[in-house]
Formats: sequence, C-alpha cells, structure tokens
Amino acid sequence: MEQAIAYFTEILGSAHVRVSHADRLVYSYDGTPGYQALPDCIVVPGSTEDVSAIVTYCHNHYIPIVPRGSGTNLSAGTCPTQGGVVVLFTRMNQILEVDTQNLTMTVQPGVVTKDIHNAAEVNGLFYPPDPSSQAISTIGGNINENSGGLRGLKYGVTKDYVLGLQVVLPNGHVLATGGKLTKDVAGYDVTKLIVGSEGTLGIVTEATLKLVPRQEAKSTLLASFRSIEEAAKTVSLIIEQAIIPATLEFMDKGTIAAVEDFVNVGLPLEAAAVLLIEQDGKQEVVQEDMKKVESICRHSGAVNVTMAASETEAEELRRARRAALSALARLAPTTILEDATVPRANVADMVNAIEQIARKHDVRICTFGHAGDGNLHPTCVTDARNTAEMERVEAAFEEIFAAAIDLGGTITGEHGVGEMKAPYLAWKVGETGIEVMKAIKAAFDPRNIMNPGKLFAKEQRKRVTL
Repeated sequence: MEQAIAYFTEILGSAHVRVSHADRLVYSYDGTPGYQALPDCIVVPGSTEDVSAIVTYCHNHYIPIVPRGSGTNLSAGTCPTQGGVVVLFTRMNQILEVDTQNLTMTVQPGVVTKDIHNAAEVNGLFYPPDPSSQAISTIGGNINENSGGLRGLKYGVTKDYVLGLQVVLPNGHVLATGGKLTKDVAGYDVTKLIVGSEGTLGIVTEATLKLVPRQEAKSTLLASFRSIEEAAKTVSLIIEQAIIPATLEFMDKGTIAAVEDFVNVGLPLEAAAVLLIEQDGKQEVVQEDMKKVESICRHSGAVNVTMAASETEAEELRRARRAALSALARLAPTTILEDATVPRANVADMVNAIEQIARKHDVRICTFGHAGDGNLHPTCVTDARNTAEMERVEAAFEEIFAAAIDLGGTITGEHGVGEMKAPYLAWKVGETGIEVMKAIKAAFDPRNIMNPGKLFAKEQRKRVTL
C-alpha cells in the first residue's frame, strides 16, 4: 500500500489522499452496526479520469476498492471489511446540466439528493425519488442502492429515473450507457444492471436523470387507528379504489411515541398506528382523491383524520416520518433497521408477523415504512454489548425475512443486500439466481476488487422454518 499511496498522492495531490488513523476511522463504518473495518487509505478524485487512474492501479495490484457516498447505508454496503481504498466523491459534487427541453438533469455522484430536488423545482420540474436520508445522502449512493422513499408507491424508485450513466469499470475502462432518450433497446440494458449493483460492478462518475413536470397541487392528511390491522387494511382498501397516493406511510405505536418525543409535531400518542397520506396532481383530482381517502379511513375505523391546513403543516408531518430512524436511535445504544417487503395486500399479515416474532424472541421492534408499496421497516432497539440479546435479535430478523418470503416478498426492498444480508440472498433468489449473479460479477470484475464481500456471502444461512 505504500507504493499505492505514493501513486495516488502523485496523481491527486497530498490534500486528496488520507492515511491518518483518524481519517481511516471516520470511513471505517456506515449506518449499519457491527461491521466496522479500517480501510488502508481514502482517496478523493476530482474527475472521471482520476477515478479511472485509481481503479486501473488497483486492478493491476489486486487492491480492494469501496466507492462511498455519505455513509447512510444500512446493510454494511460501504464498510471496507477487506481493507483497501475508500473512494469519496466530495469533489465530484456538481450539477452539470438541467435540460428543460429533454426534461433531464446530468449530475456527478457526490451531489446531495436534496440539492437535486431543489434544482429541479427551481426549473418548475420534479425529481421524485426521496429517500429519508435525502438531506445528506448522495445520488451516487442512491444509484448504487436503487434507493426508494416516501413517494415510491406512485412514482417508483431511483432506477425509474436513471436514463444514462458514465461508469468506470473494474479494469479502469470508462463505459457510457443510455442517454437523454425515452426509448433505447440497443443491446442489454446495462444502465439498469448498474443501478442497484451496490458498487460491485463499477464506479458511477456521472448520471443523467429523468425529471417530470412539477405537480400543480398537493394535499396531506394524517389518520390514526386503534389497531394496526385497521390501518393496514385501510391501505389495501385505498388501492382497491384505484387511488394511487403520492405517499402512503405507516407508523406503529412505538414509532409514534419516539418520533413525537423527538420532533414534537402533535402526533396522536394514544393511536396504535397512523397513516400519513398525500396526493398530488391537478387541483380537482387531488381534492376528489383525498375526499375519497378520508371517507375510506373513517369507514375503516380511523378515530381521527386530520387534513394539513398548510404546506408548512404538511412538511412537519413529512419531517416527522423521515425522522423515524433518528428518533428510534435515541432509545438504545444500538439500532438495527431492516426493510422486509411484501405485496401491499399482505401488509397487515406482515405487521402481525413482526409483532409475534418480536414477542417470541423477547426483543423490542418498532415498525414503520412505506405501507403503500409493502416496504416495511422493522427496527430493533437493542445493545450490541448484550450478547444474549443480540442472538435473539438475529434469530428474530431471520424469522422476519422468512415470513416476508413466505408472503411473496423479499429480504430487502430498498436498503440493499450489502454484507449484512448476503447470507440470506439465496433465500430469495435461489441457488440458480446466485450462480447467475456471480457470473455477472465475474464478467465485470474477474479480480473481485470492486466492493468485495458484498452481495455474496462465504456461507449461506440455513432457511428457517416458521
């Protein structure tokens, strides 16, 4: 590594190569507890050419590379567990173009997601993907993880808005995919393959994003329920009426209490569950949809339905939902947030399963998430120093993953597999699926230097029986 550090210093300058213990410690972990590992050095390229030079050197010398955004990852996807080089993109943080004719935005990977939202809105446009970490997460990380968000039900996730990419491949070559096109079937869809690949196939250095026209109106309501079952069934009833809200979010009683204590926006502490529901579009359509939604909530057992009186009030409710993880993290030294996903018709079944599993293993799990698209976030507040409890936590989450799969779901809807869920990937995709994915990885990265240890575990966990 001494020769590598000398080379990186030569091409980037000493200010952009970090090797102190303090710097290495900062980039030794992400948002996932239990996977901290020191990298050998951190490099901060300023261009695609810099990235290509770094990757070429690492390829020639079999040095692991971990591309990293803001470190909000929740599946140990950016932990340098095999050492090597962490690549930061804080210098590659420019919005290169907003093209109002083609409705696209071209960005570098280090642009903060919220800045993309703001730049689109200034031009009367809209970039829909909105992960809860949007104020700090970067678009490069969003692309690597195929991030979702509160608006996923109506608008989809990151992959639905990536039209083209510039990618440095594991051998240092630069690949351009897609472009400002609404149609392109020239060969394999490599763009979609890169999105969600968790940095294992290459490093994104530029992205062309699809924008949509900004909606004319928006309305927000909060409905509270006596039981989780009533709230979950309400979700299905809304969709059955052919209403697709922009946002349809769920929080259980434990999450409500933690969030209200944290942000103090007046959430109903007596409720067993709340739904945060938003609709956007033409004014008359929004009004009609929200009138129907309010009626459905009341007929489904909602004890209170409150319509936000202003955009400020609506933003407070959104802020409360986005603060769920931060609020729960205040309750115990260790917070483990997962994202089991099921078909939305099975949300009630999944929420019940989570509660039963938590009681069975005597662990504290609060649940919130994107109920409209079936993406739930069971979150365990615990203490990693309590070995016996952590064993129960692991057993509980294994059963939660198994329950999700049994209901036709998956082990992850938006957080990715990373290293944390790698032992469970075969539960979802099967051994044949693992073989196909490993073949793709080998074709792109035969030396296995690009974010090694992610997606594919050395040992698969045995499928639990419920």
